[in-house]
Amino acid sequence: MAIPSANLLISALTIFILVSASFATSETPFLVVHKKATLNRLKSGAERVLVSFDIYNQGSATAYDVTLTDKTWIKKTFELVNGNKSRTWERLDAGGIVSHSFELEAKVKGPFYGAPALVTFRVPTKAVLQQAYSTPILPLNILADIPPMDPLALRVLAKYGSLVSVISMVVLFVYLIATPSKPNAAKAGSKKKR
Repeated sequence: MAIPSANLLISALTIFILVSASFATSETPFLVVHKKATLNRLKSGAERVLVSFDIYNQGSATAYDVTLTDKTWIKKTFELVNGNKSRTWERLDAGGIVSHSFELEAKVKGPFYGAPALVTFRVPTKAVLQQAYSTPILPLNILADIPPMDPLALRVLAKYGSLVSVISMVVLFVYLIATPSKPNAAKAGSKKKR
């Protein structure tokens, strides 16, 4: 009874692997969109956000009419300084990469949580537009009060930090070697009382 069930399970698994392999080898584009935002504090006290995108086509076919749209940055919070929040490319070949960036100036102080950007593209074999989303960005602390760093502490840490860690590892090793183990105590606790 167990052998026919095992044969059925093996057959189903084999069919699943063959079907998924046929989908994996089909010629389609596969877009990976990396979104990155970096803060830049100006001497005037204003803060600018540089947003950059890298779009990779990891698939085996060309993507056509690739459109990037980032609606995360609302006008009351950010002002567009340089570039556009959306961009269109005619095609993105298999294994290709395209990049886009724009710069914003922050108007409001506080934490900001951005959503992924949307990328739409067309595949010649399908009538419906395909969608891909970018990676999300880490929360940004816009116009945050940054405490001043003590440059002396940073220099001391950079100069002697590795030396302190090596010395502490050597001391720990010597302590472990020099400390006698108590094998009799371990044996006495494990003996059964009769």
